[in-house]
Amino acid sequence: MDKKTKRNLFWVVLLVLGTTLILIRHNRPLPYQTDHGLVFGTVYNITYQHKENLQAGIEAELKRFDGSLSPFNDTATISRVNRNEDIIVDSLFSRVFGRSMEVSHETNGAFDITVAPLVNAWGFGFKQGRFPDSTMIDSLLQFTGYQKISLTDSGKVIKQDPRTILDCSAVAKGYAVDIIAGYLERQGVSNFMVDIGGEVVVRGMNPHNARWRIGINKPVEDSLSSNQELQTILQVTNVGIATSGNYRNFYYKDGKKYAHTINPHTGYPALNDMLSATVIARDCMSADAYATSCMVMGVEQATRFVESRPDIDAYFIYTDKDGNLQTYFTKGMERYLAGSVH
Repeated sequence: MDKKTKRNLFWVVLLVLGTTLILIRHNRPLPYQTDHGLVFGTVYNITYQHKENLQAGIEAELKRFDGSLSPFNDTATISRVNRNEDIIVDSLFSRVFGRSMEVSHETNGAFDITVAPLVNAWGFGFKQGRFPDSTMIDSLLQFTGYQKISLTDSGKVIKQDPRTILDCSAVAKGYAVDIIAGYLERQGVSNFMVDIGGEVVVRGMNPHNARWRIGINKPVEDSLSSNQELQTILQVTNVGIATSGNYRNFYYKDGKKYAHTINPHTGYPALNDMLSATVIARDCMSADAYATSCMVMGVEQATRFVESRPDIDAYFIYTDKDGNLQTYFTKGMERYLAGSVH
């Protein structure tokens, strides 16, 4: 073999090796990133498949959300609306308001973002309350109710009574999850899980190339959120999931338990047999709102509601008349159940 042939063969081998290395690198799966942080007084955990860490962008989206819908932020849009300032609301507020009104109508008022004065009065809201008497509850009911507030096409909130204030906490976390999911999708991410305080959106597959596994906690009284014992595990993808329960945010007074879910119709904490309601929907904001609605309704009414809705599935944990723990789930929920945890 002459020198020229050897030289040409060398370059051919080098080219083949280079092409092989490029193909190997191109076909190598992208790494999964994991970000954690604090937001809205709770923890967020986000896992996603991308070549770069996107936490800076995620934090920017959460900050934008906080500037619109956090009642703890004095400059947020919702705070300004509650102070009756003459403003045009932003798109985030408008989206949450519109969806909230839809769910309020669908649930006959079991879901209601004007319940804030009552939530505050019972000590569960963004303002410190005192234990209310029946006279105070009757007074507050005069200016609560989703029918007493509207949003014009130009973006102005119209109140029938200026004392009406809004609290979107029963839907905002779910919408924040949707916002982050949308951000990740815009970055080209197709496999991810976004979890903000237990409200979840999942897409694609997990790092083990399987559906994402999401646990449902046992409804054990746990005001410190230290108990993580699971009732069951869901295997899911391409859905939003939210759980509402009365086993963590509660207090006792004179031997009686008062939980944070307020019935908008009565003005009092919802007293029924429901301990925990998990809802699966196309988006997390809807799942969040429906889960809260089911807690207000109680098992019998909530069961009728979810069975009439082919677009959602639900898993309820409740107590029977003898005080025993029971579960109910929709037919469609069966495909998500990975099995009970003992």
